[in-house]
Amino acid sequence: MDTAARLLRLLTLLQSRPDRPGPELAERLEVSTRTVRADVERLRGLGYPVHATSGVGGGYRLGAGAALPPLLLDDDEAVAVAVALRSAGTEAAISALTKLQQVLPPRLGARVRALQATSAAVPGPDVDPDVLGEIARSCRDHERLRFDYRVRDEAVTSRDVEPHRLVSTGRRWYLVGWDLDRADWRTYRVDRIRLRTPGGPRFEPREPPDGGFTGFVTRGVAEVLWNYRADVEVHGSAEEVACLLPVAWPVTALGPGSCLVEAGADTPHDLAVYLAALDRDFTIIDAPELREAAAQLAHRLGQAGSR
Repeated sequence: MDTAARLLRLLTLLQSRPDRPGPELAERLEVSTRTVRADVERLRGLGYPVHATSGVGGGYRLGAGAALPPLLLDDDEAVAVAVALRSAGTEAAISALTKLQQVLPPRLGARVRALQATSAAVPGPDVDPDVLGEIARSCRDHERLRFDYRVRDEAVTSRDVEPHRLVSTGRRWYLVGWDLDRADWRTYRVDRIRLRTPGGPRFEPREPPDGGFTGFVTRGVAEVLWNYRADVEVHGSAEEVACLLPVAWPVTALGPGSCLVEAGADTPHDLAVYLAALDRDFTIIDAPELREAAAQLAHRLGQAGSR
């Protein structure tokens, strides 16, 4: 092998197992241990942190460095990474996928497309990855978007928007943008967007809405999803409680041991059941319907426990 091919082979061997003795590497590469040492120095010069240990159990180990050097992936690894990046749909994932697709051999590209066509994710609205990627790029580059938007009654309206952030919640993707015609922040479901003129004029980013982009989406989704909503103080840290809640229930820390939950459900009874299932003490704030539903539930459970 010439030097370049041998370096790639050496890098593959170092990536496939944590520790490789020098003699083993020399045998696999069909060179001397002296050549292995020289090749290791070449890899270090290219930014790969290869650590060496001496002694009976010594050898070479590929470590973590300050920067991420290029990685070598076999066929199965490349296909798995491509499918995962396409499913993720974030701005960084789309950027990484674009780079990966540029170097994927045709046979692997066909495998990726076959997997995407014949596999299923958690049920949710279909989102065109190309649309998601274009929106992510516009958010990154601060370029206005014009698109047709299908609202809940199936009517279609034209929107002129400054896109700021993509947010994923409840198995859906949402775009948070400043609607120029309405002069206000708006949330748009990506699966209802049909792009018209991407790559529009550039704009200056605005300060996020109250609660940040994620909080803005969460509150908007909660208003649409639930017929009944109530504020509840739950005893527990905001981080701990948030992990137990539906994604559309906003959580605000009140202190180290309590948080305010903007809870929602179809009925007060359903909400009382959900809150009881948290297995955390809670206090109902100014919601008489929920108080009555919780009392009825407590009475019913008490009777069941005493039978």
